[in-house]
Amino acid sequence: MVEERCCFNKDALAIKAPKKMHVVLRMLMLAAMMICGIYISSVSLKQIGIQSRPRKLMIKIMEAPCSKPDIPYYEIPYVHYPVPTTYSRDECACTPVRFFSIVSMQRSGSGWFETLLNSHVNISSNGEIFFPKERRSNVSTIIRTLDKIYNLDWYSSSSKNECIAAVGLKWMLNQGLMENHARVVEYFSQRGVSVIFLFRRNLLCRLVSQLANDHDRSARQLHGTHKAHVHSESEANILARYKPRINTSELIPTLKHTDKFATDALGYFKSIPHIVLYYEDLVRNHTKLMDVLEFLRVPQRKLVSRHVKIHTRPLHEQVENWDDVYISLKGTEYESFLNSDYGF
Repeated sequence: MVEERCCFNKDALAIKAPKKMHVVLRMLMLAAMMICGIYISSVSLKQIGIQSRPRKLMIKIMEAPCSKPDIPYYEIPYVHYPVPTTYSRDECACTPVRFFSIVSMQRSGSGWFETLLNSHVNISSNGEIFFPKERRSNVSTIIRTLDKIYNLDWYSSSSKNECIAAVGLKWMLNQGLMENHARVVEYFSQRGVSVIFLFRRNLLCRLVSQLANDHDRSARQLHGTHKAHVHSESEANILARYKPRINTSELIPTLKHTDKFATDALGYFKSIPHIVLYYEDLVRNHTKLMDVLEFLRVPQRKLVSRHVKIHTRPLHEQVENWDDVYISLKGTEYESFLNSDYGF
């Protein structure tokens, strides 16, 4: 009897959850599912409403590129179709344009040569762009200036808009070109720019012209104004009266420096398509100008200039201390410079 009292029924100890708890949980879950369904439905309806609204389609019509039927494949990198930002080329938009740069030194005939090129209706050479120092203060400024020129957005008295076939500038070696030659060569190569080198064979004649021009900067012999180039014989005769006195102790080093300057430039830009011209050759034989037009791939035509040559007398009549100069150069590698300007 005692043992029976000490025994417990396990089923009697099990705790059973009330049936009402199950009902409440199911109702909560059902309510949550209904709320989620309503939310999802509302979002879907909004999206359908947005998509049902009329939408404006932005269609950009791409212009067909200009065809290049008559251009050899190896010249295509040097043929361009600029799109100026300041005006429209209109019907000339597909007229191909060549980019060039006249590379020279002061008193080497570059001013006269450039006026000859600009007399051609299809050529626009914009002058000595980098004469102002602020335009060559750093490489970035130089590149921006070149971009503006070759985009046909540079305005000058020589600018010809619309149907030009060749555009360029005149760039002196001492105007930031040699100091930044590596970057300029890279730019010319990337943009397909060709180079026209113009030098003077007789560097002594160039020196005489340079000294005379430097004198006129201060003397201002033409009615109180300085002129590097003249358009009349009377003005040329006035400027030619001055005879510079040459420092013979510095003469040969000066000639060597000038010669090396030109040689270095030819070396730096040898990978760029170029033509080499000499002032004396152009004066002697004007047909040489046709080689330039062929180089630029523009129609052949007569080129004219209003420039009048200043120094026309024999070289020994243009230097005050000619005897000293003669002695200094006689027997040297520069003895040939003692001859007349054009080797006559």
